[in-house]
Amino acid sequence: MSVYGALYSGVSGLAANSNALGMIADNITNVNTVGYKATKSRFSTLVTEGASTLTYSPGGVQSSPQTLVSQQGLLQASSSETDLGIVGAGFFVVSSSSGSGVNSDSIQFTRAGSFYPDDDGFLRNTAGLYLKGWPIDAEGNIPTNLGDLSTLQTINTSGLTGTAEATTKVSLRANLQSSREINPAVVDGSGTLVYTVGDLASGATKPDFERNIQIYDAQGGTHTVTMSMVKSGDNEWQVEMYMRPADDVTNAVNGVQGLVSAGTLAFNPDGTLDLDNTSASLQDPMNFAWTNGAAPSEVTFNWGSDDDKDGFTQYDSVSTLISSSVNGAVFGNVTGVNITDEGVVIAKFDNGLVKPVYRLPIATFQNPDGLERTDGNAFTQSDYSGTFSLQMAGSGGAGQVAPSTLEASTVDLAQEFTNLITTQRAYSASTKVITTADEMLNELTNLKR
Repeated sequence: MSVYGALYSGVSGLAANSNALGMIADNITNVNTVGYKATKSRFSTLVTEGASTLTYSPGGVQSSPQTLVSQQGLLQASSSETDLGIVGAGFFVVSSSSGSGVNSDSIQFTRAGSFYPDDDGFLRNTAGLYLKGWPIDAEGNIPTNLGDLSTLQTINTSGLTGTAEATTKVSLRANLQSSREINPAVVDGSGTLVYTVGDLASGATKPDFERNIQIYDAQGGTHTVTMSMVKSGDNEWQVEMYMRPADDVTNAVNGVQGLVSAGTLAFNPDGTLDLDNTSASLQDPMNFAWTNGAAPSEVTFNWGSDDDKDGFTQYDSVSTLISSSVNGAVFGNVTGVNITDEGVVIAKFDNGLVKPVYRLPIATFQNPDGLERTDGNAFTQSDYSGTFSLQMAGSGGAGQVAPSTLEASTVDLAQEFTNLITTQRAYSASTKVITTADEMLNELTNLKR
């Protein structure tokens, strides 16, 4: 009977609008929740009409939730280096456990990037979900099997140990005075070279130019290598590299203790560096065999580019070391971390050293709007979302990581209040349908009186 149908239709209206009210309430209360995705109510009719064209059977209405997970919220700046957002598609990989590795049952995905270190140094967000990443080895590589969840580790900022780094490169800029006379202790009056390798290191010959350079071994030990030079021709200088003190190394070139390398540094007539006529012993890596137990070091000294002025030059100006750049560092402890837009977690040490330690994966889906919501503003994979794919930030359709940034909720407060009013009116109208149907049924029952 159509009166009963109208009654049931009104009841369905109450249920549908009550359901919609719950979604609106959740949206409004989560307007300030980081990474929250607003849920919209989608109404659809319940059709029970048959083939007859003479009667109508009301079916009512139902409402279903739709969360636009793929919609990105506004990115807002944050003062914390571990607050993260994503510019583009994708999700951070998280888990409720701080242990290494995850499985398909415990893995979750979120864009709520308000991460901070807990008491053990593990990064987790305000929902207690731990951030996962690939560890970076000493060579700067991540695991090759990106899809293997067991290779993921929980990002830890305090579990990193202090570190030292051996010197491998030294870049030098200097000028050697072109008008300086050829040293008579090196070339005699007849023009014969009387210099012997080791004369500068042993002190037999006084250098025309000398500077000390500090380098580091693998244990963080500090050593002083002396660069001594003496002019032996119009466009050439004899160079010796030796240690002070000499017993810092076991090296003994030409039988001179502490002498690491020696050779000729040549220049072009225009004062630029001539690497073709510069000794290979100066350009090749120099081996330092330390006596303190540290691993031997190979250090390459960069004298500059061939036929250029970016390193050593020979002009008529006082000889001087303009600048020197030395990599490596003494032992230091972790002072903090920062994260690049490629998702690389970099540890900062108090000795000035920075070291990449993790790389964040970005999970992408064919249909992110089909993800299943879970507690803590996170999502899990579903049949509608498709299988996740772990990508490096900025590749394979994954967005870039935005450090020191948080993604705001996608709730439009003005729209939610408008929806609240219309839902309230629709609910009230449904009650009128029920009371009207009730009055009609009452009139029907009164016919027998």
